[in-house]
Amino acid sequence: MTVVQFTPFSSLVQPAFWHELTRLKIDVLKLSEESLPITASYSVGRSITDRETGQEVALGCNLTISDDSFNDTKTLQRLPANSVRVNGTFKNFNTIEEFKEADKSALFNQTADEIWNGIKATGDISLLNRFLLITFADLKKYRYYYWFAFPAFVAKPAWSIDDAGWKSAEEHIGRDALSGIHTQLQSSPSAYFLARPRSSEDKTDSHNYEIAPISSLDSFFANTPAEQQIIGFVDPSPLPQNPGWPLRNLLTFLRIRKSTLNPIRVLCWRDVDIPASGKPWKSRFGIVQASVSEAEGDVRPAAVGWEKNPQGKMAPRMADLAPMMDPSRLADQAVDLNLKLMRWRILPALDLEKVAATRCLLLGAGTLGCYVARTLMGWGVRTITFVDSARVSFSNPVRQPLFEFNDCLNGGKPKAECAAESLKRIFPGVNATGISMSIPMPGHPVPPSSVEQVKKDVEELEKLFDQHDAIFLLMDSRESRWLPTVLGAAKGKIVMNAALGFDTYLVMRHGARGKPGDSSASATAEGGRLGCYYCNDIVAPADSLTDRTLDQMCTVTRPGLASIASSTAVELLVSLLQHPDGVNARAPPPNAGDDPLGETSPYRSVLGLVPHQLRGFLAQFRTMPIVGAAYDRCTGCSETMLRAYETQGFDMMLKAFNEPGYLESLTGLDKLHDEGEAALENVDWEDDDEGEGF
Repeated sequence: MTVVQFTPFSSLVQPAFWHELTRLKIDVLKLSEESLPITASYSVGRSITDRETGQEVALGCNLTISDDSFNDTKTLQRLPANSVRVNGTFKNFNTIEEFKEADKSALFNQTADEIWNGIKATGDISLLNRFLLITFADLKKYRYYYWFAFPAFVAKPAWSIDDAGWKSAEEHIGRDALSGIHTQLQSSPSAYFLARPRSSEDKTDSHNYEIAPISSLDSFFANTPAEQQIIGFVDPSPLPQNPGWPLRNLLTFLRIRKSTLNPIRVLCWRDVDIPASGKPWKSRFGIVQASVSEAEGDVRPAAVGWEKNPQGKMAPRMADLAPMMDPSRLADQAVDLNLKLMRWRILPALDLEKVAATRCLLLGAGTLGCYVARTLMGWGVRTITFVDSARVSFSNPVRQPLFEFNDCLNGGKPKAECAAESLKRIFPGVNATGISMSIPMPGHPVPPSSVEQVKKDVEELEKLFDQHDAIFLLMDSRESRWLPTVLGAAKGKIVMNAALGFDTYLVMRHGARGKPGDSSASATAEGGRLGCYYCNDIVAPADSLTDRTLDQMCTVTRPGLASIASSTAVELLVSLLQHPDGVNARAPPPNAGDDPLGETSPYRSVLGLVPHQLRGFLAQFRTMPIVGAAYDRCTGCSETMLRAYETQGFDMMLKAFNEPGYLESLTGLDKLHDEGEAALENVDWEDDDEGEGF
């Protein structure tokens, strides 16, 4: 007699499993080390024929896990033909030290106890193939350390087989019998089954063998001679003389539940689509028995089953996905890692998907535009569009981080396109576009020959506003912000404004358009409309670029100011996106109290306050929040202005570009001036008698 040698399981982990583990770790598990249920599968043993030598090459005795392994319903639905589902326990550790120092014996024995208790108490066959998987996921390097255990009980005495070993099942029970078993397994798959010849009176099936589940052991074999009783199992081993690992616990089960069943006639089921191919059946048959026939006691026998690593040592394995993955996909997952860690460690309510889906239009690709784009990418924004009409000059690269020296050569590359290309080099996953276009401005007359081109530019700008969710005004002149302000207010877009002085800056969000009947004089803290960039002006924007000296033409600021203002503008946008009211979020007034960040505060998002304006003073290293109400005579966002745009369209714009005083007349600012002059003339100025004679 020869001791039966079993082929151990080898784990086969599909790369998609590690991607799913990454998602699960960041979005669900976080710092939890709770054990989770997991499923896997194995199929019948396979071998292939070497085309050159004609020899059979055995494939692995594999247990496979995939991205569906954490969802048992999907695994069950997508289980391949001739495959068996296996339940297991998954445990992930937070650090490599915890993974190394874990009490692996305790974890292993816990799984082995579950199998043993199932055998002793319930006879549940589904517990026989339980497995354990422990992991540590190094998400920064895309390295995954893991160790599988497939607990199997050590039989004492060991199971033996005669010197003939495992024989061809086709030769022993016949081709028709195997064909009948195959048909029945296809319609009712099972990891373990019973088989017996049909009685001579049974004419219900042309095949001469029938199968039943293991749970029918006593009744199914009641009138069947011992030499015709067959215990079958789906065998993942392809080796002719070595049955697969699942047989070990099955034999233990049979010894405990049916101690008189000795010897045991075992059918190792390995065949796939054999009837259609006409090839010989590969299933194996053998008669095994224990050298001493005795039932196991109540004490669980020892168990083995930790998987060896590729070097044959009892140690974990490591999957390094970085060399296998598309670098773009690696970057796509890595850039969001900081954000997801932020969410699960500090701000569980942070809606990163909303931020990533926000399409941002940057009007201006200069110092502000470059820094805003970089910070937007840091927040996971995937769609960024630049609009600018300038070219990269030699003074730009040191202050504008999306440009390099070579971009300045040969007259300089167009700034918008160059900035977009630079973003794609930094992160290929960003949808960056650059559009070279001038924005028409009040006070800058349009020659008759250019009217059609300007009209096309306005139409394209309108389309860009329709295609984006948030608009950043990052230009270097006051009047260039007028048209975007009007479009943003009319279309209900989020408009973020950033402007620089020498050592001061302004960052603000424009207020949303009020509903009919709203009073712009209402206190902003009580729900009134917030103002725009022009709401504090009593003059319309005019030409501020012509006849300027060099220091006036260039933006002269402290070098660190632009990055501070740009980052502040992006952070304000993200806070606004997290507010339940979005663009209509109320701004905290100066008298909001000592705790404007209370849980019930209407001024609060998950990231904190959502102010209206922030004015920074770098000389004092101070930032001051300001709230400004909308002005009913504003040349940018007043209802009069917006209705004129909506009814007259480009004709109104052309008047604003060409006619000085048009915007004042349209909005009533000219009457305000007249009223002011009249008020000054009516003042009764008193003469100072003490000044006479001097």
